[in-house]
Amino acid sequence: MASNGSVPVKSSAEIEIDASPQVVWEVLTRFENWPSWNPDVKSMSFDGPLAPGSEFRWKAGPGTIVSTLDRIEPPLHIAWRGRTLTINAYHEWWLEPSDGGTHARTEESFSGLLVRLLRGSLQKTLDKSLQDGLQHLKHEAERRSA
Repeated sequence: MASNGSVPVKSSAEIEIDASPQVVWEVLTRFENWPSWNPDVKSMSFDGPLAPGSEFRWKAGPGTIVSTLDRIEPPLHIAWRGRTLTINAYHEWWLEPSDGGTHARTEESFSGLLVRLLRGSLQKTLDKSLQDGLQHLKHEAERRSA
């Protein structure tokens, strides 16, 4: 399920990070470490490998999310599908070298029955989640680069 224009809820965000794409990639793809730098992630379970088809389970918000890695192109692009309650999500990240640092862009879409019913509130939640997640990623990657 790739992200597309027909989904009820879709958001994107981007940020400049003063760290190399490799450092940002390491922070982003070491899933088991997410709870240590992103306060929105309460728990994470990932046994690897970092390859399409691998699953990770994590808790952020009210439910446990089961995600499956879809596309991996180190250190520039990663995407996964996720499911919680009746919500299906697709999340992508692009990391591009930019003036000695990284331009990070992320996009996520939600579909499913609950999404159609709660479209407005879920849109606000997703917009905030992506912005907050980018800020946490920036902070951690720049901390590691210092």
